[in-house]
Amino acid sequence: MSVNHDQPDAENPPISTSGPTGTQVEAVDSAVEAPARSEAFAVEDQPHAAVAAAPPVVSEPEKHQTPAEAPAPTVAASAPAAVADQHSDTKVKEQSHAAAPDSETSHGASVDSADSAQSEADRAAEEVTAEGMSQLLEQYPTPQAAAAEGEIFEGKVLSVTPAGVVVDVGGKFEGLVPASEFLESGGAIPFGAGQTIEVERTHEYKDGYVLLSHTKAHKRRVWEKIEKSGREHTSITAKVIDRIKGGVVVDIGLRAFLPASQIELRPVHDLDAWKDRELEVRVLKVNRKRGNIVVSRRVILEEEQKTHRDALMANLVEGAIVTGKVKNVTDYGVFVDLGGVDGLLHVSDLVWGRVQHPSALVKPGDDIQVQVLRFDKDKMRVSLGRKQLLPDPWATVPERFPAGSRTKGKVVGVTDYGAFVQMEPGVEGLIHVSEMSWSKRVKHPSKMVKEGDEVEVVVLEVKPEQHRISLGLKQTQADPWEAVAAKYSPGMLVSGRVRNLAEFGAFVELEEGVEGLIHVSDLTWTGRVKHPSEKLKKGEVVEAKILKVDSEHRRLSLGLKQVNDIWANWFGAHKVNDLIKGKVTRLAEFGAFVELAEGIEGLCHVSEIEERKSRADRGEREKLPRGQRTASVLTQGQEYEFKIIRIETDQHKISLSYRAAQKQVERQEMEVFRSAKSTSKATIGDAIMAKRQSP
Repeated sequence: MSVNHDQPDAENPPISTSGPTGTQVEAVDSAVEAPARSEAFAVEDQPHAAVAAAPPVVSEPEKHQTPAEAPAPTVAASAPAAVADQHSDTKVKEQSHAAAPDSETSHGASVDSADSAQSEADRAAEEVTAEGMSQLLEQYPTPQAAAAEGEIFEGKVLSVTPAGVVVDVGGKFEGLVPASEFLESGGAIPFGAGQTIEVERTHEYKDGYVLLSHTKAHKRRVWEKIEKSGREHTSITAKVIDRIKGGVVVDIGLRAFLPASQIELRPVHDLDAWKDRELEVRVLKVNRKRGNIVVSRRVILEEEQKTHRDALMANLVEGAIVTGKVKNVTDYGVFVDLGGVDGLLHVSDLVWGRVQHPSALVKPGDDIQVQVLRFDKDKMRVSLGRKQLLPDPWATVPERFPAGSRTKGKVVGVTDYGAFVQMEPGVEGLIHVSEMSWSKRVKHPSKMVKEGDEVEVVVLEVKPEQHRISLGLKQTQADPWEAVAAKYSPGMLVSGRVRNLAEFGAFVELEEGVEGLIHVSDLTWTGRVKHPSEKLKKGEVVEAKILKVDSEHRRLSLGLKQVNDIWANWFGAHKVNDLIKGKVTRLAEFGAFVELAEGIEGLCHVSEIEERKSRADRGEREKLPRGQRTASVLTQGQEYEFKIIRIETDQHKISLSYRAAQKQVERQEMEVFRSAKSTSKATIGDAIMAKRQSP
């Protein structure tokens, strides 16, 4: 059963090695006269070691015909060979083994054998009828052309010998595939009798057989398959057989190179792990002349990824529940491959509770179900959530943890502004630093609690829509301010330790958990204090007077200068309309400040400094600024006599008048002058003249 046979040439006409036997051959021989056969054997293409029939003869005219003109062998040409096979089996075998294409002796012996066979056929021909001849012709198959050298065809294995595999190619000869071809591969011969094998004919002979090559035929078929795959961009199966620099070697029938960059969509670092794996690859480059083949798996993966991505993009919407594979795990979240599109599952959306690191819950390669939270089709960004598929513990938090209730929890995190307490898995609350102690000024929450502590807290506020709970630690202890209103009252003298100094005042601790503020204006009666540190030191024990108690806002106002109230003593010794001497300490546009005693000042307004005059008398003086007019009458640092015109005891204010004091002095002097002259007609001018004349 030959494949792709060539047309026979003039010197090698096609020959059939099979045919009828017995009297049928004799009848055919008598019906068709056989020409002389002395030079009619075609033996070049038929090694007779494996063929059991004698070669048929060809007439002289047929021998010299061209391949196109050469007729097909007739029944008469083959019948003698069949007769000889039946009656002279031993003789024919000897002739077959002794025959050779270039042997004249063998050729002569073949002619003698053919003459003897013809004589026997002449005698048998007389017994054959026309009907018998017709039946004989129908039994003959159509002759087949012999295979040309280098052509690939299929044959049937006749036997397996130590020398190799004997193959029937369905033409006029049998061939041998040497055993060395199979031994080179390191295994046993994989073919048995009756199996089909693909071979290529060579120009060599061995032991009377045409040598065939299964390896060459196989390689040619593999090259054709590889080239076709490269042209049509189809996939082929490859097996990784070795690792080399830059990639791996795969077997696709031939050795091919698979670069490391073409194995996966992402870089592959452990190439040894791919050994012995079977992969679907695509041919990228083929150079048959140099024997180079480059393949890629990444091309197939990219096509699959694009197909999946397009399908996913068409159906992906916010709120959809999808399944993906964990691709990478970072500190801030998990990247999930949804099938060509990567989505980010943030650490805060993994579970309802606190997660130290995403790797504690998932690892690369895990298949997880997630929900699409946000999807930006233009930027190809997908935000995913996993906890949204789990029951929300915050749905019933207001019922289970109402404001004012007490509960226990575990400290799971400490920050600068407070501590987070896990009340149950997925539910956390915050203890602000200001809610940790009544008495202590907590600089950092770590001074009060540490991670892992079990604490009892009071629920202060619940905001389920924001997933927030405010907790208090100090509320589990007695509140010292509840007794402040009953214990402290305004006007009471108390003592305490200075805990802290600020620009606006000093904080004094009266008892644990209770502090009061001495404002900077209540530090002293005398002078101006820019900072409390001018009068007080941190840690110093001081005595103060309670000025105001505000239990609702937890405030106590204290005064240091009120302990020694010089104003009360001064107010007791002076009253309105009294004349008093004082020193001008500073001048202002609106008047002059006058020191009446240590720590006590009064104000003489500018309107109380000068005598009121008519507009005609004001003149150029009216054009001067008020400050200059004040300075023209009163000089800073000088003492003058003033009259008290108003006292505001509660605000510690004293209003003075220089003008009224001068008038009162003049009146007193007038009275003195009148009493001295004993006349009621004396005038102020007389009094002034008398005063000037007096030594």
